[in-house]
Amino acid sequence: MRQLTALDAQFLNVETATTAAHVAGLAILDSANGSLNRDALAELLLDRIHLSPALSLRLAEVPLGLDHPYWAPDPGFDIGNHLFELTLPEPGNDWQLADAVAEIHARRLDRAHPLWEMHLINGLPDGRVAIYTKVHHAAIDGISGAETLATLLDLTPDGHLTRRKLPTTVQPVSANGSHVPSAALPAAGQRDHASVNGHVKALAKTAGHAKASAKATSHAKASAKATGHAEGDGHVNGRATEPSTGTADGRAGGSCGGVPDGDRLLPADGHGQKAPGLIDMLAGAALRTATHPVRAVRSVVRAAGDLDAIPLAATVPGAKLIAKAARVVARDRPNRPELPSLAVPRTPFNGPISARRHLSFGSLSLKDVKKVATSNGMSVNDVVMALCTSALRSWLRERDALPEAPLIVAVPVAVRTADAKDLVGNQISAMIAPMPTNVSDPHERLQAVGATMGRAKRRFALAPATWLSELCSVLPAPVTSLATPAIFRLAGMAFPPINLIISNVPGPQFPLYLCGGRVLSYYPLSVLTDMSGGLNITCFSYDGMLDFGIVACPERVDDVWGLLRHLRTALDELLDERVGDEFRDGLGVDLVAG
Repeated sequence: MRQLTALDAQFLNVETATTAAHVAGLAILDSANGSLNRDALAELLLDRIHLSPALSLRLAEVPLGLDHPYWAPDPGFDIGNHLFELTLPEPGNDWQLADAVAEIHARRLDRAHPLWEMHLINGLPDGRVAIYTKVHHAAIDGISGAETLATLLDLTPDGHLTRRKLPTTVQPVSANGSHVPSAALPAAGQRDHASVNGHVKALAKTAGHAKASAKATSHAKASAKATGHAEGDGHVNGRATEPSTGTADGRAGGSCGGVPDGDRLLPADGHGQKAPGLIDMLAGAALRTATHPVRAVRSVVRAAGDLDAIPLAATVPGAKLIAKAARVVARDRPNRPELPSLAVPRTPFNGPISARRHLSFGSLSLKDVKKVATSNGMSVNDVVMALCTSALRSWLRERDALPEAPLIVAVPVAVRTADAKDLVGNQISAMIAPMPTNVSDPHERLQAVGATMGRAKRRFALAPATWLSELCSVLPAPVTSLATPAIFRLAGMAFPPINLIISNVPGPQFPLYLCGGRVLSYYPLSVLTDMSGGLNITCFSYDGMLDFGIVACPERVDDVWGLLRHLRTALDELLDERVGDEFRDGLGVDLVAG
């Protein structure tokens, strides 16, 4: 069974009482006249879970933390541990939705089960529902996250009605652990099918539809892969959101959509993919501990070649000379585009964070962003970075907290290859770049962002940075797991390496469907840590819109909805003429729901 890499394990190590290291998304959907419900979601998940390894594997810890954990099938897999439901109180507006999701987003995932959850949220107006999904960052990065999402989506409203003729990765077992005879069960992937369309189709007819459905979903998955790179104040007047259904924490029990209460699920291939036994784990840990000094030296040498691009290290006198010398020794490209200063100014975003989260979400017209990009000869991603730069500048100026130096931003970049597309875990790096928040003119600011990002991209294209994974490999696993929380906390207080993380994930530009309901918007939500700061901005382009999800620590950012207003204003400043597009779903410049 596959062992977590040092980078994967680092996302586990960073978790503390104030930090939850999962990535998430909030989808707003049409409920398809009520057909998008918990039973339908459960059936869909069980039918397609074999397409997403991250959804069926749990952690197998090495005793005493002597080595990185392993991924192993969950012998007690129960969809009830992952699928929950709640209902917002009336009127179910965006602020109430943000409150409820922020509370869930702040909670860490249970490591006793596969590291993901899905929450169906009812009570939204106009026949809409929301689905909040979170998966631990140790299990997915941007590309694998997009592929995981794509396996659940269809190109047509009725795509979910056709089940695949493929072996499912889960098998029902009774409460005592014995398998239920297959002859006593419906065909794989067709459990409780009658609850979806009133009756079970004939086997021959189902087989024909299954082939078409598999092809459609393959198309959706390929589209998400081709386009994906991967990666308001939550309380209004102090109001708190209490779910009106389910348990006290918003989690619902009951039927699991074809999986009766008390039944569990076993991965079909679990017998061939068991985690190593205790002796094997300890032997492997001993071997890796003995050989770690050699690997650590290699990692240090490789990371030294990027010393001038590593936060904090780049500000050390002589960092550029050391980096160039290390590249010569390693016979790497000695001449790379030089990066500007990466000295990090102090902002309200930076410092130790609390366990609370606030979030906001809204959309901008992708057509308008492309108009700005085309007229200025730059990419959509450059314009997105410029919009974020302008919004941050305006937000900081309102609080007399705008530093004279530019903000330093980390931009995640996927380095996943085709050979690694099915691996659970992370294949990512990061570009570190200054954002010209100190430039007052919006058009000059846009050009400055384009120049800065262009230089960072050229540097990355010549030699993709591996320093993130290399630094995670320097210390032995037991030391890293113990030291990481303290290092992150200290860095946040004394010398933050960046001001925040901004990520833009390209997505499909056509409508997708889940259980018959059309996906109207998809707002990505990411991770906050002491080291990266109390603010994260992520956007996802989907079906003609740019959907922004902003996550903040309320002790660091007092008005997370204000950043959305500034994003809209920043785009208007760059357009040649005002356009009528407003934030989708009634969320306009004034953020008053229609």
